[in-house]
Amino acid sequence: MNFTKIQGAGNDFVLVETADIARNWSQLAVSICNRHFGIGADGLILLMPSDVADYKMRIFNADGSEAEACGNGLRCLVRYVLERGPVANQGAKELLIETVAGTRKAKITEVSGRPAEIRVSLGVPKFEAKDIPVVIEDGSTRLVDIKSMLGYTATVGNWKLRLNFVSLGNPHAIHFSSRPVASFPLTRLGPRVEHHKMFPQRTNFEVARVLSREQIEARVWERGVGGAAAVAVTAQSNGLVADRVTIALPGGNLEVGWDGVGEIFLGGPADMVFTGKWPGEV
Repeated sequence: MNFTKIQGAGNDFVLVETADIARNWSQLAVSICNRHFGIGADGLILLMPSDVADYKMRIFNADGSEAEACGNGLRCLVRYVLERGPVANQGAKELLIETVAGTRKAKITEVSGRPAEIRVSLGVPKFEAKDIPVVIEDGSTRLVDIKSMLGYTATVGNWKLRLNFVSLGNPHAIHFSSRPVASFPLTRLGPRVEHHKMFPQRTNFEVARVLSREQIEARVWERGVGGAAAVAVTAQSNGLVADRVTIALPGGNLEVGWDGVGEIFLGGPADMVFTGKWPGEV
């Protein structure tokens, strides 16, 4: 089975071209993504044919769960198509990609004939509790649903975290800090937030610090992958940043644009790392 290792802003993926919908891709993702016994990656991307778009993308997290959406994964798939796909796609300025979360648009900017930036649509953010999903304690022992919530204070261990919730096809909880994010105990608190009882389907967790109206620094604890767009959307919803903002992550910078109403666009680099052959057929 031929594969390509590809990364975008530090999120790395193994990409496979296939039309096989019957294979247990979840099980294969666990083996392939293992960083000690496999290729090592945050997720497995399947590039598949589509009846409604130019291509179809399915993406499986390293734990085998199928992700609803992933902006970095989408940009990586588009980079692959531009470099290795049919000649008709080479030099394309726009592509449509079918995903579990819906059809997404990719826009390509070229410099000297080479793709310099890939901007992808992540759809319209959702803030309803049922869409995230999240349930909040009401002071008793039971959990109650909420219609929407920005800035809910949750106790996690000895920490009180002011969490902002949003769904971009997958759930996110964002905490804004006044201190550098490098000092935040993400590896200790991240798993506890991810598996907190308020998140019936677990969640991605981001800690962020607003540096200016145009820049945010962030770190991400991922249920799957993603996070930059969720940080930008919640920051804008709270009036902290402008409608275009740079998110500085440990793996690089990403650009997020949102008009406060419609679709979010995520831009940045994506690069192929190496190719190889995994034992077995596809």
